[in-house]
Amino acid sequence: MKSNIIPFGVIAIIGIFAVVIFSSLGVSQRADIENEGENGGNGEETEEVAEVAEPEEVFQNNCASCHGDDLSGGAGPDLTSVGSDHSEEDILTVIQEGQGSMPPGLIEGEEANEVAAWLAEME
Repeated sequence: MKSNIIPFGVIAIIGIFAVVIFSSLGVSQRADIENEGENGGNGEETEEVAEVAEPEEVFQNNCASCHGDDLSGGAGPDLTSVGSDHSEEDILTVIQEGQGSMPPGLIEGEEANEVAAWLAEME
């Protein structure tokens, strides 16, 4: 029997070159896609605008299940007059670090600041 190793070797080399070429094309396309996503998708630089939801909406989505839709409490304490007992900074600390059975970090960033300011107004 005759050995047909040369055709298999040629196919393997062509395959390796194809993988290298397609990989390099994919890397350059990935960079283009990432840049497009950062610039709003139109190839031009756009000003990034962070939208922060209203504090009441953030509260309803993250806190109302324990503190009640009307802040009257439930599994969590009543917050209807939390601002008379705690400062905005104290409330923000509780939101960030948790307290009792409340886990930390349910709300983060600017939304946490907005909710803390809103709750501090509750007197």
